[in-house]
Amino acid sequence: MNDLKVGMHVLQATAQATVDAIVAAERAGIEAAWLTVGGLAPDPFAIFGAAAQHTQKILFGTSIVPTFPRHPLAMAQGAIAVDSLAPGRLRLGVGPSHKPAIEGMWGIPFERPLEHLREYLAILRGVLETGSVAHEGKRFTARAQSPAGKTGVTLMASALRPNGFRVCGELADGAISWVCPLPYLRDVAVPALREGAERAGRPVPPLIAHVPVSVSEDIEAVRAGARRQIGIYPRVPFYSQMFQDAGFPEAANGELSDRMIDALVVHGTPEQVKTRLRELPQFGAQELLAMAVLPPGDGEAMARTMAVLGELAAEA
Repeated sequence: MNDLKVGMHVLQATAQATVDAIVAAERAGIEAAWLTVGGLAPDPFAIFGAAAQHTQKILFGTSIVPTFPRHPLAMAQGAIAVDSLAPGRLRLGVGPSHKPAIEGMWGIPFERPLEHLREYLAILRGVLETGSVAHEGKRFTARAQSPAGKTGVTLMASALRPNGFRVCGELADGAISWVCPLPYLRDVAVPALREGAERAGRPVPPLIAHVPVSVSEDIEAVRAGARRQIGIYPRVPFYSQMFQDAGFPEAANGELSDRMIDALVVHGTPEQVKTRLRELPQFGAQELLAMAVLPPGDGEAMARTMAVLGELAAEA
């Protein structure tokens, strides 16, 4: 018996291909479809609105929609639309992203990201939970009332280091990690999440663990796929520091070493992958956000991973 909620990152090159992937994920039995929203990726609210017309129960998650480029009321507009089309199925994951992305692409000053996120979450919570907000803060002003009233949207936020997990524990309905080693989640993220929740006098929200997954026994091919898909992260300052804190000093040089890949990527036969993923609750995770790592030239890797995740979800 497995009580782990199973989700998968499904973003494809086009909006239509992503909708098709969401439909395929539901047919496979996967419980949640997740989109990343980096660069000029298709707008997630438009994709989920389309996918709502072709699915019945799969949950829709964003990991994450960057907050700096969108006023929280604009973010709420998209979430409200999806909730009206797929009631109770949207998990709105938001986060400040990182300085290189926000300043390099958008030209927006990346200032006081946690202070910014606190106000952002407060505004979203007001709109999504009550249908109205009247907020005047250091970072935002927001005054609005939604004709839709209360929604069924689950409000989540990204976290990478202790302060971020504390904010999630205090203000969000879930904390979403990204490429964090599992021992780091257990030893750093979970205590910080609990601390934030205790400070706010509320239950500890769930931890959603992003885990790269490859249903392949060819370790060299897995490593090649991992370098192509997640090799950038040690070169991003916040991620580099997280990896160093987690015991990988080579990240200071921007390196994704074999040792790091082997610690991050769950790989092997279908049964080996499922066995390792079943252990996630031991590291404090209540939910899996799997990213398929695709070995070069392996055209069946995505379908194979989707099938294994569907089998894991069926154990619940």
